[in-house]
Amino acid sequence: MREVEYRSSGVPLEEYELTRRDHRRQKQSEESSVSIRRQVEEDNAKCLADPAMAERRRQAFENVAKLIQSFKKADHEIMRWRVRLYCGHIIETEAHYTYTDPIDAGGSRKQCPECGGAWQTLVAFEPIGLRGEPPEPTVPTPPPPPKKPTRAELERRVKTLEKENERLRAKFSG
Repeated sequence: MREVEYRSSGVPLEEYELTRRDHRRQKQSEESSVSIRRQVEEDNAKCLADPAMAERRRQAFENVAKLIQSFKKADHEIMRWRVRLYCGHIIETEAHYTYTDPIDAGGSRKQCPECGGAWQTLVAFEPIGLRGEPPEPTVPTPPPPPKKPTRAELERRVKTLEKENERLRAKFSG
């Protein structure tokens, strides 16, 4: 596992004061949510009108879910983060350990369990630690030393090589 230097921002989270940038990011997030919701509603209406399209969509979602499940990571590959949301609530989130912060990991906004699920931008964060301890590195066991041949095996090998030597001399001397 490679070493990663994790970032913190706005620590301590309990004392964080919202900035203009935070207000702007939250407003953009809310506008984006409205636009996405509208697109989803239009797409749902198309699926209701076309059962074949609805079945293709269901199958695509099922395939994506299977793919996501196939990429499950071990506990020692998941970094836990304490994050402060725009609404002021502090929650815990997780990301792959290779990301230096939860925003870079694609978690710039989260649903707040205390605010009834409204999407909130992350305004501050700090790493907590890995979900689990990395396994101890295993030292590969060296292969067993080659078995020493017995005297009888060596004598048979010598006789075979002597015969081969005689055959080659006869072939090239003639």
